[in-house]
Amino acid sequence: MHIVDFLSGSVAGACGVAVGFPLDTVKVRIQTQKQFTGVYQCAVETLSKEGVHGFFKGMSLPLTTVSLTSSVVFGTYRNCLQCMKQARGVDWSPSTKLEVFLAGMAGGVAQTSVMSPGDIVKVRLQCQTESMREGARTLRPQYHGAVHCLLSIVKDEGFRGLYRGALPLMLRDGPSYATYFLTYATVSEWMSGGSNKKLHWSGVLLAGGVAGMAGWTVATPMDVIKARLQMDGARGPKQYRGFFHCIVETVRVEGAAVFFRSLGINCLRAFPVNMVVFLTYEVLSGFLRTGPESVDSPNIEWE
Repeated sequence: MHIVDFLSGSVAGACGVAVGFPLDTVKVRIQTQKQFTGVYQCAVETLSKEGVHGFFKGMSLPLTTVSLTSSVVFGTYRNCLQCMKQARGVDWSPSTKLEVFLAGMAGGVAQTSVMSPGDIVKVRLQCQTESMREGARTLRPQYHGAVHCLLSIVKDEGFRGLYRGALPLMLRDGPSYATYFLTYATVSEWMSGGSNKKLHWSGVLLAGGVAGMAGWTVATPMDVIKARLQMDGARGPKQYRGFFHCIVETVRVEGAAVFFRSLGINCLRAFPVNMVVFLTYEVLSGFLRTGPESVDSPNIEWE
């Protein structure tokens, strides 16, 4: 097992969270709350009612959990690639595009088990629009922080409540990470002129940004369903009986276009976040990695 990728993925994931969390908050609110009609309107209303802090609600737990899940994604991805190459008996040759796709899907599915509890806490806190600084006559926030939210979910819904939305999360992250890593590998190879050549650091940024946008294009429809199931019953009576009922009701009431309502902000967020994620990952991995597992990563050229 190659430990380097777990470590590099963890640090890269934490950096990505810090860069992208404000836009992620806007995205979740647009997906789950009908009073927000667009990115600009949501951002302005959040800032006016809750201040800058409103964009960072629920970040403390994801900063920890995303570090863990990103570690699982990159570690699983790289180890699956190595296992598939060993099965072919070609440790030192680049992976095929099919192997990259399958390894990416395995990484996306594997991280679901550790991501789901932190993700539902993040979504609940992001959708909590009441501010602690508002007057006593206004509604007070239901949750007082990440730990309180986590304990409240366990108390009210049991441990199963922490995994509400886990099915759409798995269906989101499996295909999206497969697309994500395949896009990154393809763009990196194209820009370097060959899979074994060095890639300029600006090329790593561009490949990472494009990969993030491609991954979220695939992920966005299922991301909407995931967020709605996670919020269902948290601020009123339950609307959905399950995964398929949520899809049917969403289409019936709001039309199929609702699945792509947040695509723009997802891509806007994904580009800078994954520029940072892949550059951090490649730099750390380049310092730490040796042996046949280094074949599939572009060596970064800084000049």
